[in-house]
Amino acid sequence: MSTPLSILDLAVVAEGRSPADALRESVDLARQAEQFGYHRFWVAEHHLASGVASSSPAVLITLIADATERIRVGSGAVLLGYYAPLSVAEQFGTIALAHPGRVDLGLGRSGLVKAKDLVKRFAAPSAPPEPSRVVDGLLIPGTAKSAFGQPETLARLEAGQRLLGAREDSGGDYTGQVRQILDFLTTGHTNAEGTEFHAPTAEGADAQVWVLGSSAGPSAKAAGELGLPFTANYHVSPSTVLEAVGAYREAFVPSANLAHPHVMVSADVVVAEDSATAKELASPYARWVLSIRAGDGAIPFLTPEEAAEFPWTDDQRALVADRVATQFVGTAQEVTEQLHILRKATQADEIMVTTVTHAHADRVRSFELLAKEWQ
Repeated sequence: MSTPLSILDLAVVAEGRSPADALRESVDLARQAEQFGYHRFWVAEHHLASGVASSSPAVLITLIADATERIRVGSGAVLLGYYAPLSVAEQFGTIALAHPGRVDLGLGRSGLVKAKDLVKRFAAPSAPPEPSRVVDGLLIPGTAKSAFGQPETLARLEAGQRLLGAREDSGGDYTGQVRQILDFLTTGHTNAEGTEFHAPTAEGADAQVWVLGSSAGPSAKAAGELGLPFTANYHVSPSTVLEAVGAYREAFVPSANLAHPHVMVSADVVVAEDSATAKELASPYARWVLSIRAGDGAIPFLTPEEAAEFPWTDDQRALVADRVATQFVGTAQEVTEQLHILRKATQADEIMVTTVTHAHADRVRSFELLAKEWQ
């Protein structure tokens, strides 16, 4: 059996287009992805960014599920720091009741880590980063440079967390919060005082729970200890993907959900009929990543011509170097070869790809070409 191939979509807003356009394009992409044979179609969660329209995964997933028939739909990921576990269970339980056998609930920790703690993690003095290396043919870049130490970046992060309602009490037991969601989706939750709580729209729903992680931290540990499938984000944090997968497997405990570890790994790809075209379509990616890494929020995705006019500095290039070097760009055959290397190096059971281009037609074509080659 071939390795399942799935899609992660961000509903990216292209320069000159609107969030409404981006949402319509995401729904259209999901319809076509189903025809191409993709296994899952997940949507991300981003806030306060002019270049991303996927800010409400549960709502967008519902629209996509209504517009498709077979493909699994889900979140990659719900940012648990901004929601109570009961609310998440009820939202996705409701979707799963309406679309049984098709709903995935991917969970992430963003929002659980306070802005000041992010600064301590990324900007505190530390040993020099390890150099890039190649493992089983896969590039593992050195630790990414960070902009979190800038005072204006910290202020923006803190203000954004306040607007999003990050819970002050939510930073501790991540495993416990995921366990609460599992409780509500199965037999109900019993609190520390012994009181039972039941959520009728969640209990018994067949939403499949995943945990997403970028490092060998609480996410990998939670997924392993609870016996859940795990998604490692090579496209977000390529330097730590092997550590994340290793920590998950080391922590894994068999559960009613899984007898053995199950790993999906994500990658950023752009495919076209020839390598030169693919490289041109992917050329605005560095500028888009810079807007995220610099703490400004994702900007609308530029055209190749607009991106070419940006006056890069050496520090800015260093800020995005790991993401640019690990984006798989080329023909369907070339990208497929890279994805097989990624699968082998991480021992992944599934692969998930994300693609951003300025023109919607180019993105659809990229996924179509890749699916044909993968099959």
